[in-house]
Amino acid sequence: MTNDLLLAGIVLLGSCVQWLTGMGFALVAVPGLVLLLGAADGVVLANCAAGAISVVGLAGGWRRVRAGAMVPLCAAAACTVPAGAWLTRQLPEPALFLFMGTLVTVAVLLVLRGARLPTLRGRKGAVAAGVVGGFMNSAAGVGGPPVSLYAVNAGWTVREFVPNAQFYGVVVNAFSVAANGVPQLSAPRWAAAVAAMVAGGLIGRGLARRIPEKRARLLVLLLALAGGVTTLGKGMWGL
Repeated sequence: MTNDLLLAGIVLLGSCVQWLTGMGFALVAVPGLVLLLGAADGVVLANCAAGAISVVGLAGGWRRVRAGAMVPLCAAAACTVPAGAWLTRQLPEPALFLFMGTLVTVAVLLVLRGARLPTLRGRKGAVAAGVVGGFMNSAAGVGGPPVSLYAVNAGWTVREFVPNAQFYGVVVNAFSVAANGVPQLSAPRWAAAVAAMVAGGLIGRGLARRIPEKRARLLVLLLALAGGVTTLGKGMWGL
């Protein structure tokens, strides 16, 4: 029962922040999910939940998707998803925790800095972001930061970023679930996860009208950084 409540709390928090910022479920939820469910099920549950939320969010904004950037980005991501899925099956769990914690921590720090990289501009930049994002998404459940960095370097506004991030979330998480399979959860855990996802979405939509976007984004990144460092520490402890 305690673990089910923890699972629901993690999914609720991740769903809430995804609705606040357009992306962020995996950054916030993956560290907690992998510690609770194990690396494999934690990552795939994050892929399932983030993909489902993106489908709902995209329904109202698909006309604002920039196909010229997102098609090559998502195509490149699809090519590297199998490599990430393969890696998760080869590493022992402590090494996976170490790998995931490092990826989350480094990605969050780069996004916090708003890193400006010439390689992340234009169509070549979209392909580069997709290559890294697809691998990270299937290996660690956190494929969003490369897309965020691409958007920063492309000069996108938040209004432009959100529907494109949701489009990316739908496509790349679908490929990741296809590569990794679905998480092996009991029926009560599935019910708790789905209910928490719905509740988190409703809370996030309500908060989005009250919390300034910059403050919400900073909170998401700080939570993700704390989770990444915790997962990194658990991996180092288990080696």
